[in-house]
Amino acid sequence: MSLVTTDWLEKNISKVKIFDSSWHMPITNRDGYKEYIKEHIKNAIFFDIDKNSDQNTNLPHMLVKKDTWEKIISSMGISNKDKIVIYDNSDVISSCRLWYNFIYFGHNPQLVNVLDGGLKKWKIENRKLTNLPTKIEVSKYFATEIKDLVKDKKKIDANIIKNKFRVLDARSKERFEGKIKEPRDGIRSGSIPKSLCLPYKKLINENNSFKKKDEIFNIFKDILGEEMTTNVIFSCGSGITASVLALAYSLINNKYMPIIYDGSWAEYGKI
Repeated sequence: MSLVTTDWLEKNISKVKIFDSSWHMPITNRDGYKEYIKEHIKNAIFFDIDKNSDQNTNLPHMLVKKDTWEKIISSMGISNKDKIVIYDNSDVISSCRLWYNFIYFGHNPQLVNVLDGGLKKWKIENRKLTNLPTKIEVSKYFATEIKDLVKDKKKIDANIIKNKFRVLDARSKERFEGKIKEPRDGIRSGSIPKSLCLPYKKLINENNSFKKKDEIFNIFKDILGEEMTTNVIFSCGSGITASVLALAYSLINNKYMPIIYDGSWAEYGKI
């Protein structure tokens, strides 16, 4: 159960730990934290995707070290047995990145969920919001890295020859084909050799909810063919929308655990 509905969350709001992980593309000039302070779902904790990524690299949104993750999540009062619901108020469905992070660091996947439709759908339905701060009691969280869930550039390069797995890129077709400039400086236009393009927006409805499973299945089938393999790796610009594809694929393939090329095009496309 990677997705929960707005109805479900409203009925179970006191039984779960809630995260607002809103992150916006720099060109939007939006501040996720300022928006969270103004209004959020009751008891939500803000997770800053920029701040809570590896600060010792010039690549965006890279996974932190295990001990750093434990400190971050402990400071937010989360225990290993907590059921977690993540939402966002972002056009890039950034909640999926935090979903991936929790699974990578060993939280039970059955306990990590994304709010389908996020804050956009919640607000369309006129559900309650607050600007009151969330009380947090520091916990002791223990992480276990599942290192097979991440790929680095060396493995991506080797696969171009070996073809051990498929690489799906979540960026727009125009970016994938190198027809428009990348939004980050110092990054060339184009895509990883032999990778395939599946823009994440194809999987998302107007209200930011995911499309129905049969629609998602057919979208992936058009790209991958009949075989629903677990050997699929997702990439994008900086590891955010790759996680949207990973979550969507997990909805139609219950044997799949999300695997991300963490550096994504921000690393591979460096000039």
